[in-house]
Amino acid sequence: MAQLTDDCFAFGGRLIPLREATALIQARFACVVGVEAVALADAGGRVLAEDMVAPISVPSDTNSAVDGYAVYFDDLSSIEDTVLPLQGRSAAGHPMPAPLPRGYAARVFTGAVMPDGADTVLMQEDCVAIGTEVRIRPGIKRGANRRLAGEDVVAGDFVLRAGRRLGPPEIGLVASLGNTVVPVCRRLRAALFSTGDEVAEPGASRRHGQIYDSNRFMIACLLARAGVTVTDGGILPDRPDALRAALREAAGRQDLVVTSGGVSTGEEDHVRGAIEHLGALSFWRLGIKPGRPVAVGTIGTTPLVGLPGNPVAAMVTYMAIARPLIAVLGGETVRELPRFAVTSGFSYKKKPDRREYVRVRLEAGASGLVAQRFPREGAGILTSLTESDALAELPETMTELAPGQPIDCLPLRLLYE
Repeated sequence: MAQLTDDCFAFGGRLIPLREATALIQARFACVVGVEAVALADAGGRVLAEDMVAPISVPSDTNSAVDGYAVYFDDLSSIEDTVLPLQGRSAAGHPMPAPLPRGYAARVFTGAVMPDGADTVLMQEDCVAIGTEVRIRPGIKRGANRRLAGEDVVAGDFVLRAGRRLGPPEIGLVASLGNTVVPVCRRLRAALFSTGDEVAEPGASRRHGQIYDSNRFMIACLLARAGVTVTDGGILPDRPDALRAALREAAGRQDLVVTSGGVSTGEEDHVRGAIEHLGALSFWRLGIKPGRPVAVGTIGTTPLVGLPGNPVAAMVTYMAIARPLIAVLGGETVRELPRFAVTSGFSYKKKPDRREYVRVRLEAGASGLVAQRFPREGAGILTSLTESDALAELPETMTELAPGQPIDCLPLRLLYE
């Protein structure tokens, strides 16, 4: 007698562990984009194509970190006030033209080049200016309140490595070195399809049994945030010939093909068969939940990733599989997803050898954040993503989770970046 089960993961055959799948992606695929030079103002969000070496030191000169008075430390008394005559003034962009003589103090301002010879700066709040002299209290340390030349970057240092996505801090660093043009990887181009006769275009009339297509728009948003140029291929019907023709045509024009739906084992699931007919399947059936049916392969020589049709499963498998594949193809270094430790506020049982992602809300507890399981866990419930804060990541070795146990969480908002 056949076993009855409500476990949609209970198909025969080996499930590929997530770490093995990501290792296969990095072993079998390579960067497919070229290099182009863009203006600094247009480089945000792009992937650096070449290692960047600092042509100058930052800061270029030792400068004052505060408004105050620059002195020689050895001119100060360690036990009583020191009174020094004032000579010279150094403001930001207007350095003193001559060295500071011993036994004198110079007026300096934040960011101003330190006068030659001076090695310490007193905050103006700790001094009393009396005419042409300044009274300084004891207790300052040698070298206080100065920023040394090159303390951020030394000329000749590697400051950014190829494969780094240029966010706001990186763009600021590139600008601080005086660069106006940046070598970046060309944007990856992807064709995006939904599949299935049950899927209708938003705004169109629906037949009985149809749902509006949410995946294509969600995935397009994810791809755009990853810097991918998306060509919308629309919805493909459940006909193998039409599916193959569309995928073949898209593969000939794009760097990557992304689909959702049609990768399971049903009679109307044709994406996996199309990959095998037109190219090669790298792997299928991933050991995670939600998101077991995910296909990665090639159409000709063009990579294809087939995500599940259920939207939560599509989101999770995009995060776990499509994201590192896009990074490899686009010349970006594959990064580990950000995780942080919280305390479980719920109990949970799972099968071994399968990584599970549980949608959770985070609450403030007595000793830190506590994760509470979202009450509805279906892979088709999009509101479970909009109303959750994070995904609790339960590793393959875990079979049971109890309240109070530490768990790792992946913040949802950071997964979209």
